[in-house]
Amino acid sequence: MQKSIKKITPYLFILPWIIGFLVFTLGPLIFSLIMSFYNWSLTGKPEFVGFGNYIEMFTKDKQFSKSLVISLKYAAVFVPLNMAIALFLAMLIAQPVKHTKIFRTIFYIPSVISGVAVSIIWSWILNSDYGILNYLLSLLGIKGPKWLVDPGYAMLAVIIASAFGVGSMMLIFYTDIKGISSTLYEAASLDGASSFRQFFSITLPLITPTLLFNLITSIISSFQQVTLVMLLTGGGPLKSTYFYGLYTYNNAFKHHKLGYASANAWVMFVIILILTMLVFRTSSSWVFYQSENSKIKKRRKA
Repeated sequence: MQKSIKKITPYLFILPWIIGFLVFTLGPLIFSLIMSFYNWSLTGKPEFVGFGNYIEMFTKDKQFSKSLVISLKYAAVFVPLNMAIALFLAMLIAQPVKHTKIFRTIFYIPSVISGVAVSIIWSWILNSDYGILNYLLSLLGIKGPKWLVDPGYAMLAVIIASAFGVGSMMLIFYTDIKGISSTLYEAASLDGASSFRQFFSITLPLITPTLLFNLITSIISSFQQVTLVMLLTGGGPLKSTYFYGLYTYNNAFKHHKLGYASANAWVMFVIILILTMLVFRTSSSWVFYQSENSKIKKRRKA
């Protein structure tokens, strides 16, 4: 009896997570896949249409391809910019100087602010009439653009606002950087390596697994961007920021096409899956694992 209780005990501890996963993740995921084969509104009776939603999406709905291209353009700029800023801040707070804890807190705080609050803050900053950004530009003699109402600048405005919440990624980079042995840097300094050379020869290769993780999570978050663009631009002006996530959201809750929106979401899932697989496919050529390096050294010694 006691042995059976001991066997069950570990599963009882993880039971709340299993229930939550089945009810709030796996269940809705399967249900949305089923919904994608139906013409399903919020109030009407669902009508089975097979692959009709997918056929309409790829053959008739022009906004599908336009929103997808907009999201791809956004991801192409947001992902590298987001990672570069996070890595730069992580390197700053990893320096052995005073008051780094204060700066660490300041850099991290924006990432815990809700998306609605961030949108309100940046709507004030980017306002073309009384925004602080245009005011600072005016001090330099530059006339600031109409960030949120000009199709040529709206995407840039969303990217700038999105880069505001890099705190979590910064801490992940920081933790990995602090885990690098100081003896490596000491040996490099004795050999005459500059700080610039140490970064590219020691720091960057050793944090490539973290780079891989942050790259994948950034790609996923870039395609799921909804709240910020919805509150900042509403997809405008002239649908220049009508992201794929917003397009899916509007199909579901504005146009009441739940089945069609589910098909949109599953296409997004497949696209993200393909991009993730491509990243993993290429990771073997640029990701460095210390465990693999130690095994190679042991083989050479043997």
